[in-house]
Amino acid sequence: MNTISDKVCKEQMAELKTPLLTVDIIIRYQGGIVMIERKNPPPGWAIPGGFVDIGESLEDAAVREAKEETSLDVTLIEQFHAYSKPDRDPRFHTVSVVFVADGMGALKGRDDARRAEVFTERSLPDRIAFDHADILADYFFYLRTGKRP
Repeated sequence: MNTISDKVCKEQMAELKTPLLTVDIIIRYQGGIVMIERKNPPPGWAIPGGFVDIGESLEDAAVREAKEETSLDVTLIEQFHAYSKPDRDPRFHTVSVVFVADGMGALKGRDDARRAEVFTERSLPDRIAFDHADILADYFFYLRTGKRP
């Protein structure tokens, strides 16, 4: 039923300014983690991820983004942490829910990924986009200690 209060609520929601919701996926694959080299700004390497679509769950978005950017099928293992610093993305304010997943299939960069490669904690690339160096530092610390960020 479409009431006046429903209409007012929709109008207020249309004017609402809020951070954009994203997911990032730490994909465990062949003894390391998958990163993509970005085709679009900001430049550098990143863990796969992207925006959550309206009507899409965080989990579905993570599986979709992993497939789109790496060609891998993933099994989500756990929700790792949420990152929300307003400057984490230089383009606009985003909040990312980060998942850990296992990847299966043949790795190939697609969509907005120039290429995809496997890295270890000791072989991470020099130029890492967004706050993904911080996310990976938290993840590797978690693997060593069991302590979450």
